[in-house]
Order: sequence, then C-alpha cells, then structure tokens
Amino acid sequence: MATQESNTVEEVQEEISHEITLFAEPVYHVGNFNITNALLTSWAVVVIIIILSLALCSKLKAIPGKLQNLFEVVVDEGLKLCDQVTNNRALSVKIFPIAISVFFFILINNWLGIVPLGGFGLIERGEHGLAFIPFLRGGTADINTTIALAVMAVVGANIFGIVSVGLWKTFNKYVNLKALGGIFTKVRKDPTVIIVAPITFFVGLIEIIGEFAKMASLSFRLFGNVFAGEVLLVSMAALVAYIVPIPFLFLELLVGVIQALIFSILLVVYFTISASHHDEEYEPARHADASHAGGEHDAHQNINKPARPNGRSGGESIIISSNTA
Repeated sequence: MATQESNTVEEVQEEISHEITLFAEPVYHVGNFNITNALLTSWAVVVIIIILSLALCSKLKAIPGKLQNLFEVVVDEGLKLCDQVTNNRALSVKIFPIAISVFFFILINNWLGIVPLGGFGLIERGEHGLAFIPFLRGGTADINTTIALAVMAVVGANIFGIVSVGLWKTFNKYVNLKALGGIFTKVRKDPTVIIVAPITFFVGLIEIIGEFAKMASLSFRLFGNVFAGEVLLVSMAALVAYIVPIPFLFLELLVGVIQALIFSILLVVYFTISASHHDEEYEPARHADASHAGGEHDAHQNINKPARPNGRSGGESIIISSNTA
C-alpha cells in the first residue's frame, strides 16, 4: 500500500517538459495520416484568409471604411513595390495576386507561432517523461511547409515562363540547343562560336542546378529565421518569465513581417525573370544605339551644311536699306 502511494506521489510531482523540436509534433491521427500542429496552424491561416477576403468583398464601398482603407493602402503600395521589380504594370498585375497571397500566408503563420494561444495543447508521455505538445505551431517553423512554399515559387515561376514566352524558349533556357545549333550556322562568319556555344550550353545546365539552389535558399532562410525566433522566445521565457521577453516578442513580430516580405519579393523576381526572353534582351539596345548614332550623324550633317538665307528676311532687309537711303 505504501509503495502504491509513493508511486502516485512521484507521478504527480513529475515535471512536464516542453522542448522545441525541429519537426512538427502530431496532435491528431486519421488512420495512418498524422495531423501535426504546424499543419493545423496552416489550415487555420487559410481559413482566416478566406473569411477575411469574403468579409472585405461583401462590404466594399465607394467611400471605404477603416478596414477597407487599410487593405487598399497595403494593396496599392504592394503593387507599386511590384512595379519597381517588373518595370511593367501589366506584368505586375499578373504576378501580384500570387505574391500578396503568399505574403499574408507567411505573415499570419509567423505571427500565430508566437501568440499566447500556443499555451493550449496536449500532455503526452514520451521517451523522457511527460511532454507538452501545443496545438498551434507556426507553419513556417516546420521545414516541410517552407520547402512546399519554395517548390511552389520555383515551379510556379517556370510555369509562368512557359505561359508568357512559350515552352521552347523556357526549355532552351536550361538545355540551350539553339546555342549548339549555332555552331553549324555561324562558324563561317564567327569562328569563336565553336568556343562560346558549348560554354553557353553548359551555363544552361548550371541554371538547372540554380533552380534547386533557389528552393534550398528560400526554404532554409524562412525556416531558420522563424524557428530561431521561437527558440529565442522560449529561452528568454525560461530565464525570466515576466517583462523581459516582451521586447523580443515585438522583435519577432517585426521579423515575421520582414521574412514574409523577402519571400514575396523574391517570388516576384523569379516570376519576372521567367517571363523575360534572354535572347531578345540585347535587341532593343542595339536598335537604340543605331538610332542614336544615326541621330548624331544627321546632326553633324546639319551643323556642317551652310545656312540658306530666307527670301522673306532678305526682302525685308532690302526694303529697310532703301528707305534708309
């Protein structure tokens, strides 16, 4: 009897630990499918965005209210920022809806990961005793979410390039068969094409590696900054539970905005690059140089050409001279 009572006291006094893990913790199971807290947060973000969008669309007014005015300012300034990247309003209008959607998805995910709602969760027994598993964890603090966003951005940019400039030009960007074919058509006029064309072809193959590098940089940058922020907040709260963590909380709110903005701007850059045809980039410059040179030649001829007297002015001078005489 005494042994049972002592075991009960030990279980009651057993501490509940909360360790931040690199992987998202499962909070529910549907068959063999695990619903993690990061996935649950991402679903909540999608629901919030949908509800907010429907609420704004249903109450649009010619004279906007405070909430509508706030979002109109955000959209207008965001479109101007997009114009600075694309230098083309028509292209910005096509890319901006995707960029602003990704921005709000990442932003709300970043913020939900650090709000006090993370105090609600489950207590489960693990390998090291009782552990607390929160219901909400920032979706961007899970590497799976950031990799999915990065793959969406890079693959989406290439699909956008196919729609904008065509399948052949997009394919030729990576496997530059046109450069290899130029060896046989241009070798008589330009023998250096024998050296330049293979280099151009291998540069295209390096572009394929660059696409995977974009995915890695986008995903690990976002995950690293958000995850490090959560670790910082937990560490500061463990050292001093009150007042001291507050400045770091506001810092992480700012970091959440910056990381969402960086990801969205890079997405716009990738989409803009994919929508441009590299072979035609130098054509406008050549036409501009030719027209500029032609203008200078015409101006030089006009300067050297002797001026012809105007008949009317000459007549007036003769009349004045005769009157004077």
